[in-house]
Amino acid sequence: MSRPPASHITLTVLLLLCGAAGGWLLSRLGAPLPYMLGSLITSALAVALFQHRFPQGYVFSQRFRMLFVGVIGVLIGAQLTPAVAALLPLMLVSIPAMAVFVLGAHAMNYAIFRRLGGYDRATAYFAGSPGGLIESITIGEAAGADVRLLTLMQFLRIIAVVALVPVGMSIWEGYPVGSAAGQNFAPGAAGDLLSVALALALALAGVALGIWLRLPAGQLLGPLVLAGALVLTGIVDISAPPWLLAVAQVVLGTGLGMRFTGMTRSMLVKGTGLSLVSVAGMMGLGIALSLVVARLSDLPVDMLVVSFAPGGVVEMGLIALSIAANPAIVTLHHLVRIFLTVGELALVAKLRRF
Repeated sequence: MSRPPASHITLTVLLLLCGAAGGWLLSRLGAPLPYMLGSLITSALAVALFQHRFPQGYVFSQRFRMLFVGVIGVLIGAQLTPAVAALLPLMLVSIPAMAVFVLGAHAMNYAIFRRLGGYDRATAYFAGSPGGLIESITIGEAAGADVRLLTLMQFLRIIAVVALVPVGMSIWEGYPVGSAAGQNFAPGAAGDLLSVALALALALAGVALGIWLRLPAGQLLGPLVLAGALVLTGIVDISAPPWLLAVAQVVLGTGLGMRFTGMTRSMLVKGTGLSLVSVAGMMGLGIALSLVVARLSDLPVDMLVVSFAPGGVVEMGLIALSIAANPAIVTLHHLVRIFLTVGELALVAKLRRF
């Protein structure tokens, strides 16, 4: 395979640097998924304003992007530690309820985006995923969904939940929670070059395994399954530093932003309205299930509401800390939601054609 021209490599590096700068700025402002969102915005703006100056035939390297999709898979799989798995007996009622939530929320979102939004079937289905932003985009792209609308709706879901849940919980508890409380909840793994090398090696091996086994979105599911199995059995301990996740988000966000050619103001306005309807419906379902689970178990309602909120894992864990709930249990609920969602997406994508 021929090496890309120097001008293409230079542009890619420039886009990544701009994306990293945008991500850093949003991280200072407390935005959700700042490096993903910041790099997506900067690259989308670059396409909108300067595409006519791009070198002829320029495309963002899909092989490079695939490597970091694999890194995301490894980092998700690495969360399935024996200590986390040991908490599962406390969730004998809430885990089946989470499965009901994933299926119910997804069906509701599909109806909203298909009937109210008029999206095609593939876009409505993958945009309606109640979790797994990167996973839904990766699998949805392969299924022929409109990546612009899919990415927009997934980001709006997270932004709406992360913005609204702390406000709602603050009203419920009577004091500020989440970011408003000044708490800090983020993975603190120090990591070093060896752990980064391990994560990259598992990403490469997992991508190769996923492609060889012909898994749906194999570049994501292969590393996820491989890392999860190795960590759960205690064979390896993956403690990659937080900056590796930031780098992966910059690469993926930049690649996604390059696909935003043709996004219009009407799409943004319409998407925002649909997202608010979708999030309101999902939160209503989550609250209803929380009330049922609380009556059938010893888990408190407020912790369950945070556990069923389809937002970012870090911010939901932050809110759990603020209300003196167990952040490990909240995080495990969200990991279960992500794993169930990824499994459902992969299965449906394999069984039917959109």
